[in-house]
Amino acid sequence: MTFSLVLFDLDGTLLDSDAALMAPYVALGVRPEDVTFGHVVADECARLGLAMDDYLDRYDTEAASPYPGAPELVAGLGRWAICSNKVRRAGVAELTRLGWRPELAWFAEDFGGAAKHLGPVLQALGSPPLDEVVFVGDTPHDRRCAADAGVAFALAAWNPRATSEPGDLVLQHPSDLIESL
Repeated sequence: MTFSLVLFDLDGTLLDSDAALMAPYVALGVRPEDVTFGHVVADECARLGLAMDDYLDRYDTEAASPYPGAPELVAGLGRWAICSNKVRRAGVAELTRLGWRPELAWFAEDFGGAAKHLGPVLQALGSPPLDEVVFVGDTPHDRRCAADAGVAFALAAWNPRATSEPGDLVLQHPSDLIESL
């Protein structure tokens, strides 16, 4: 397979953000073992009985670091975009801090506050041929997003929480993706 367009999830895929995502919950009195990842922040806050604004006031956009190899990967890409459940203000601040300039970056607000899905992102990118698109992510939701859109899925296996399924293109390091481009 060769891909001309790479779509990325952000948290847990390009950014090692678990600690940054967890910190506001802990600061608000939530036990770490009660927090789950891969959701829209508003949904997780509602599940935990927290106000999303309280969470966002405590989220540090300087705390998440790129996974080793991620900066070099995005610097070498032609067409790439972000499709994330993250709140826009936090995601844009992190992309700006890192100097990353995807062709498009969509966040929770772009999906009406609901979980991300690739259809409108692909449409906004000019409806590229689906067999030339890969979505790189780290969660079962990311895998479903790719399947629902009819594009290939690549698992960011550099995230220790990511678990592979049959049919995944498993990437052990961000540089592994370059071989597929």
